[in-house]
Amino acid sequence: MSEGRASTATTVLGHLVTAGLTLALAVLLLGRPHPQGKIAAQRPPAPPRPSFELVQEPTAPGGATSAPTAAEAPPAPALDVEALKDLDPEERNNVVVYASVNKSVVNITTESEAQGFFGDESSTGTGSGFVIDKKGNLLTNFHVVQGADVVRVTLFDGASHEAKVIGVDASNDVAVLKVDADPAKLFPVVMGDSSRVLVGQKIMAIGNPFGLERTLTTGIVSSLDRSLKAKNGRMIRGIIQTDAAINPGNSGGPLLNSHGQVIGMNTAIVSSVGQSAGVSFAVPINSISRILRQLIEDGRVIRADLGVARVYTTEEGLLVLAIAEGGPAERAGIRPIQMKLERLGPGFVRRSIDPDSADLIVAVEHKRVKTVDELLTEVEKHQPGDTIRITVVRDGKPTDVPVELGRSS
Repeated sequence: MSEGRASTATTVLGHLVTAGLTLALAVLLLGRPHPQGKIAAQRPPAPPRPSFELVQEPTAPGGATSAPTAAEAPPAPALDVEALKDLDPEERNNVVVYASVNKSVVNITTESEAQGFFGDESSTGTGSGFVIDKKGNLLTNFHVVQGADVVRVTLFDGASHEAKVIGVDASNDVAVLKVDADPAKLFPVVMGDSSRVLVGQKIMAIGNPFGLERTLTTGIVSSLDRSLKAKNGRMIRGIIQTDAAINPGNSGGPLLNSHGQVIGMNTAIVSSVGQSAGVSFAVPINSISRILRQLIEDGRVIRADLGVARVYTTEEGLLVLAIAEGGPAERAGIRPIQMKLERLGPGFVRRSIDPDSADLIVAVEHKRVKTVDELLTEVEKHQPGDTIRITVVRDGKPTDVPVELGRSS
């Protein structure tokens, strides 16, 4: 009987060991049981945070920039995970980006006075802008503040500050404002890289449509490299087209990618009724970053100047009508149109324009130009002091004229 009890005990012990090993193996494979009886790996993932670490920020000329770098970017704010757990990934991304960026967006109101039929008349306007540094510098559209006598900026906390326009570039519809505000109340945006934007990618816009502060709309990039005429008649090139809902008051607000980085500045819509019709445009942030330092330090953009004052557009090229006295074109020998004198008899002289006397500009550095905008675009790719080749048709023959560029006034 003792041998039977020993055998039974050995069998029971073997079963216990086997069960223990099986349980240990299950724990290793599946992880520790969740306190509520669920596997921890099955919980919804934490909401994504903007990937500030991935920023490849374009710098202004000279390597400086007024916007925070990736290392300086503030962390994403703490959000209620319980409130987010039932959202899908795209919804969580929208919530996180808005929470991270909305405090950077400001509401801009303007006042101006003009002489009307019954005396002085006041007008007001609204727009959007965004903080670019802790010094109080803000970006917005030039057309938002154009002609304004008073500009006021309202921050996220409702505090209103009078703003000074310190730099404008009508050719890119960009203006820089400055406010005297507590740096702790200023939350700079993080600049993205608009050269990496792709058609079809998700975008978000934050602005103040119809005065409704810090409104978020979403959409996609509809097209790239559009052209848009600025207030001064120049064409803004490389424009980003989106289908985000943009309305009056959105102008000057940031266009964001899914990481919360600014890739453009919302500037215009195409609509027959003046409201969103699914076609909106933004100035790419790389175009703004290239001129940002000059706007802050000099108040304007210094561009290369050819010294040609007036031209007449023909199918063959640009006929030179007038050149700046003592300017680059005159020093290089470019010929403007001349008057032709004809003697009709004693004491009678007829004056007429001689189109054959003027140079016809057809190319810059052998790149064909047919409009004033194309001429200025090609010239301004260079720096003041550079020597470039201007191809003109003179006496029926193409001729390259070297011109040392001046500085725009």
